[in-house]
Amino acid sequence: MSNPSNQIDVVVIGGGAAGFFAAIHAKLPNNSVCIVEKSNKFLSKVKVSGGGRCNVTNACKINDEFAKFYPRGERQLKRAFYQFNSQSTIDWFESKGVKLYTQSDNRIFPVSNDSQTIVECLMNECKKTGVELHTNTPILSITPTTVGFILTSSTKTMHAKKVIIAAGGHPKISSFNWLKAFDIHIEPPVPSLFTFNLPNNPICTLMGNSVKETVVKIEGTKISAKGALLITHWGLSGPAILQLSAWGARILSEKNYHFSIFVNWLGEKMENELRLELLKQKAQSSDKLIVNAAPYAISSKLWNFLLEKHELPSHLRWKELEGKNLNKLIQALLYDKYTVSGKTTFKEEFVTCGGVSLNEINFNTMESKKIKGLFFVGEIIDIDGITGGFNFQAAWTTGYIAGINAQ
Repeated sequence: MSNPSNQIDVVVIGGGAAGFFAAIHAKLPNNSVCIVEKSNKFLSKVKVSGGGRCNVTNACKINDEFAKFYPRGERQLKRAFYQFNSQSTIDWFESKGVKLYTQSDNRIFPVSNDSQTIVECLMNECKKTGVELHTNTPILSITPTTVGFILTSSTKTMHAKKVIIAAGGHPKISSFNWLKAFDIHIEPPVPSLFTFNLPNNPICTLMGNSVKETVVKIEGTKISAKGALLITHWGLSGPAILQLSAWGARILSEKNYHFSIFVNWLGEKMENELRLELLKQKAQSSDKLIVNAAPYAISSKLWNFLLEKHELPSHLRWKELEGKNLNKLIQALLYDKYTVSGKTTFKEEFVTCGGVSLNEINFNTMESKKIKGLFFVGEIIDIDGITGGFNFQAAWTTGYIAGINAQ
């Protein structure tokens, strides 16, 4: 890619989803827009997302409901979605010839099931509209002037009337030092969307087993999440765990990722209801061994593991289930406790909680409240969603709003 010119109307810093969407919508026939990316390639996160398929957005149609999937940024995005929401995203991509489909879990993917389709769409749109693209251009500093900004890279100095920062999430607060020229509050970044490590826990021998409906709670907090849970060779994963990691991101960071969780393997089932069901099962399966008659939708391997873990004898028959053993089975199914020690990034999808404070930004325009002409979009903001297309939707929405207001 060629070096960017010295005088540019709009410079977008960061060549990810939000940066591309902002640049495309900032471009007019009579203005100059460029994207500067510090690495040697664009849209790398788009490329690997969704297992290489790119979960473009989610099919939830109600803006207020959609916003509830964001542990941070719900109130601000609720307003922003009235400008550009998931239906807007669907309409935009389909208007560019990208056909999409909705899975049963509401996640939306390109019909090609290939993230390269989304990459090519965004690249082609930039080419068509005249957005300049520049790789290997790290911005070292931004200085505000009376007429815009001076941007310094390792190779040259650029003058921009407006700047859109789409530099993505960063794992360390020191990564935001290049913004020191601005008196902008940065929320310390911590990981979000990660799986839980259970070193040497026997449950890991059941890797591959999953349960469709669980509720998982962090001990000593009010934080819980529901959904499918997957047992892995290192610990626990699946939607319930990933949601819990997002909602509890700051608390779990403070605990240095050493904490305990309780798993309800039967979803939202309550103790009174379970007790009645077990007594009914006791009458129906009177002479059968408990180990051979699992009454719930969990695998026989997991059922036997839970019985052994909670010291229920293998010779116990249903008719003998009472008192202490009945309470043990209830404990095993509804309050199964695990000690977590460490975390693992979910696939290649690194998401952070933290970044530019929500209070610094006017979400009607995505412009800084303090510095006119400076905009923030995407994961550099203290916004993050759970899995399911929500992080990409935040990128499309903030990128669109910043783009049209930076024209």
